[in-house]
Amino acid sequence: MAPFTPGQIVIADRRDALPREPNKLRPAIVVEDSSLFGPTYATVILVPLTQDHNLAVADLSVSIEPTPENGCTKRCYALSLAVVSTSKRRVRPTRSHVTPEQLKTIREQIETAIGLGRRSTSF
Repeated sequence: MAPFTPGQIVIADRRDALPREPNKLRPAIVVEDSSLFGPTYATVILVPLTQDHNLAVADLSVSIEPTPENGCTKRCYALSLAVVSTSKRRVRPTRSHVTPEQLKTIREQIETAIGLGRRSTSF
């Protein structure tokens, strides 16, 4: 299996999710630093994509407009607050990707969400 690259859009299989979790195939963005983990490492760190603007917390999501590079057909949102480590066996690669600027913003929002970045008032 080819290694996943930061900013790559993938399809994560979440069809055995628990109640109140997405229970379907879901697009997501690879956010891990590929230099930290070897290609045989069993998981990949992802941020899910959604078209539901109601799930997008303003300071902790990135709006992704459709482009040929990202393959999106509608505006969607990278939910930086929902970062997750997922088994590579559950993830299918695509040729799509977000811009380096979008990836940088997502990573900064993850830092904020886990208390490493700038602090904001309550959401």
